[in-house]
Amino acid sequence: MRDVAEQLVHSTANEVTGGVWRIRHGDGTAIRKIVNARRDGAAAHLAASDEPGHFNYWRREPLVYETGLAQSAFAAGGLRGPALIALNPMGDDAIEMILEDVTGTAGMSLGTEDLGGCAYQLGVAQSGWAGNPPPLAWLARDFLTDYTLAQPVPDDLRWDHPAAEAALPVALRAGLRRLWERRHELIEASAALPRTLCHHDVWPMNLIGSGRGPVLLDWAYAGPGALGEDAANLALDTFWDGYVDVARLPAVVEAVIGGYARGVADVLAPGEVRRAIMVTGATKYFWLLPRMLASAWSSPHGRGYDTRDWESMFAGRAPMFQLIADWSEAV
Repeated sequence: MRDVAEQLVHSTANEVTGGVWRIRHGDGTAIRKIVNARRDGAAAHLAASDEPGHFNYWRREPLVYETGLAQSAFAAGGLRGPALIALNPMGDDAIEMILEDVTGTAGMSLGTEDLGGCAYQLGVAQSGWAGNPPPLAWLARDFLTDYTLAQPVPDDLRWDHPAAEAALPVALRAGLRRLWERRHELIEASAALPRTLCHHDVWPMNLIGSGRGPVLLDWAYAGPGALGEDAANLALDTFWDGYVDVARLPAVVEAVIGGYARGVADVLAPGEVRRAIMVTGATKYFWLLPRMLASAWSSPHGRGYDTRDWESMFAGRAPMFQLIADWSEAV
């Protein structure tokens, strides 16, 4: 057993993730992460897959590190992944990764200008992949479609949960229902945007502001995607779980859009960038209110990173819900 210094907080919903620890390594520390093909207790829609192109292919993140893609993918913009120290197979269905323990400012503590700067660096990097993402069979072939349509929303969903009705205005609930009903149209609009290489999970929990530039963690979903998709995720996912003051939402959104637009200026005009972020942002989260409603009907308590009660969660997420409802009208 490794000399464990600390077990780190991570989502237990994804079957691929077997655990994350900070361990003693040499004169310092490193991060130990286990990925596996099978694990009890995971969410059904996040089951590990043996299919290389599947959005949840369990070997993808080790391959990203082993091939050097975590270091090189966004290097043109000054973004990198943690350095790989060791990669150790654990039988046929698990792999141990020993990674650099990056020191610096946790992503949730990054300021608005910092997030805009990350978006700029992301844009610079992704402009280099525009129209020509790497043709690697083990990258997620169509993350945005596969991930969003895998979300467990029942066909007979009831939209009248009391907590949602108390927290969200009638017009917003109607707009979000319309967003759900137009989900396939949104997916088609996102698929029509110029393609690049995406990380697909860019949010502050996966960012560390280090002295050598931002470090991007958790490459499990990497693959081709739309220009603007990662920027949209960064702008919105900063706020969903209540860790960052939602009053900052307008400023962060504009900083991210502006920064990303500067980064991809060689391949997209500012108006096209804004539309791409709006379309992909609405597409990434069209399922969130329906999923919350389904969970609220079946369980009295929230799950995952967000520990608020349902009414507080609906209310806290209302500004982002309004944003994606408005953004969907750009389609």
